Formats: sequence, C-alpha cells, structure tokens
Amino acid sequence: MAKERQVAGGGRAVEIAPDRLEGWYARFAVRNEGVRRTELSPGIVTVTADNGVVAVATVPFGPLDTEGIMDGLAVGPLIEHALVSRRIALLLVRRGGHSVGIARGGVVVQSRTDRHLVQGRSAAGGWSQQRFARRREGQARSALRSAAEDAFEVLVPQLSEVDAVVLGGDRRALETLHEDRRLAPLFDRAESRVLDIAEPRRTVLDDAAERAVAVQITLREP
Repeated sequence: MAKERQVAGGGRAVEIAPDRLEGWYARFAVRNEGVRRTELSPGIVTVTADNGVVAVATVPFGPLDTEGIMDGLAVGPLIEHALVSRRIALLLVRRGGHSVGIARGGVVVQSRTDRHLVQGRSAAGGWSQQRFARRREGQARSALRSAAEDAFEVLVPQLSEVDAVVLGGDRRALETLHEDRRLAPLFDRAESRVLDIAEPRRTVLDDAAERAVAVQITLREP
C-alpha cells in the first residue's frame, strides 16, 4: 500500500491506508527534521517539513470540512475523514475484461468479473491485416458492451446507497462506456482519480477496493 512511484512534474507518490496515516506522518516528521506547518483545505492537505520536503495529500471523497494553516503537524482532520467507513462502487475496465463491485471499508462485498478475448495486433499486411483489425475491433466492442451491461445491472441500481464511485483501468475504454447513456449517473458520481490497474480480475478488484480508500500523498524535495 505504501509502494512509491514517480509522478509527472517530479516527486514521488505513495498510497497510504487510512489506519496507517498517523504512523506514516509521524515517521515523515522524524525523517525530515520535524514539521514546520500544515495547510488544510477542502481538497488538499500540505505538510511542510523543517528541511523543506513537502507532502501533499489529496483528500479522498472530499471536501474536508476543516481549513487553515497551523504550526507543526496537524493532520488529525484528514485522518478522521479518511477513517470514515464508506460504501463504494468500483468499475474497472480494460479492452480484454472488466470487474465491477461494491466495497465497504475497503472490502468487496459484491462483484462481477468477466474476461474476453481481444487479439493483439497483427504483423501481417494487406487484406489479411485489415480483416484481422476488423475482428479485433469487433472483439473489443463486444467486451465493452459486456462491461456496460454488468455496470448497469450491478452498480447503477445501488447508486443511491453508495458514498462514492471509483474508476480504474484504461481511460479510452472508460470514455467509451461513458457514452452509454444508461451509465451517466454512474460517471456523474465518479471520483476524478482513475486507478491504474492490471487486467481486471477478482484479485485486482480486491486490491482496487483497498486502494480506493487510501490517501495519495505526493512527496517533493526542495
């Protein structure tokens, strides 16, 4: 959960589970010679260390109801907000498969997963290549239709009972699903963050349920 990755514009990002946030910030303070100040806003919490390192947390399922600039480490409101147990609808899709589910407190309680054959690109040329491309596109359309059906049947009827919607997977595939009018209420509720995932399967859905409630923190050096 705390695995780091590089982010655009410099810096690195980590995803921290809500129950580990307090310990993570305590270690951040020790590693960086203390904390100078904390800036709280509805969507972002910025902690500046005494050595100039900055930790910017994106508030999940915002807004945060506390604002202000405080001396030292003051992330209690963020931790309290993150620890709230939420019911979340998950939609994960790539061209070759999809997984949809309902999670509570980071644990999947209902799901449906399906995989479809979508052939890779062909090195052949001419008429054979065109025929192969048509077949591949047909397979991709079929896979996305199946994903739309499962999202409509499993997720849309429960939208009034969920606190948020989290998407994951291939953005082009998600954009195609967004064009389905039946799914408009689902996408209207979606968080701006899109999870980067492997080919959807049940284990990937379980991991996404945990990541969906994690707090993403971006670290930048002075």
